[in-house]
Amino acid sequence: MKVELLDYTKNALEMLIFCKGTRLAGNETIEDIIEWPDKKKIEHYSYMKDTIKSQFEFVHFTFLLTGVSRAFTHQLVRTRTQSYAEQSLRAVDVRNAPVYNFGLCDDYDNSVTNSIAAYENMVDSGIPIQDARGVLPIDITTNIIVGTNLRTLHDTAKVRLCTRTQGEYQMVFREMKKRVAEIYPIFDDFIAVECVSSGLCAFPRYTECPVQVATVKVTPHQKLAIESLWNITNHVANPIAKNGRT
Repeated sequence: MKVELLDYTKNALEMLIFCKGTRLAGNETIEDIIEWPDKKKIEHYSYMKDTIKSQFEFVHFTFLLTGVSRAFTHQLVRTRTQSYAEQSLRAVDVRNAPVYNFGLCDDYDNSVTNSIAAYENMVDSGIPIQDARGVLPIDITTNIIVGTNLRTLHDTAKVRLCTRTQGEYQMVFREMKKRVAEIYPIFDDFIAVECVSSGLCAFPRYTECPVQVATVKVTPHQKLAIESLWNITNHVANPIAKNGRT
């Protein structure tokens, strides 16, 4: 498995600040913001992380994932706010493609070997690849390009970096997070699993997680108290833009 960062938004931090400033009637151009001292940029970024996340959608990343299983990509493409271009099984002869979990156990390896042999025999006898592909193991490896934005990475990380997530998915997402942090270290803590980000467990019923013991516990009584108070509250915020903030 390999994760490469093919392309990304240049001056991403400045783009975030510019988009936030546009929303709040800021007068700075992106060229002005590029000239700001780093301390000022970091102050604005720290403020933005606790506001509406719409400006984070303007920072884009394109990854190439190679040698990943189709079992994994079937899960990956369920994130509908990303773009994908995956190697075709309909048109590409994959008889020589590795299988992700080969070596797992004898029963698994024998089944994989037999299914690929059947695929080869069918293709060699003239059966179209698009029909023969049905016997291939789901762990046959593939390549996929993933286009995403920083907001989606932030939202997806909350659950896909969790120990409850399938192992290959965790590994791939950790590598995606690393590739982003290599270019923009400031985004590393923004792409974080839920328990690290908020202190709360995303899947409290999954008690086998060794990290869960350190998370914040919200009791049913506390939840009921919060709901009761919310039900009788009619407070409405009145934000006013000033110096790029509200």
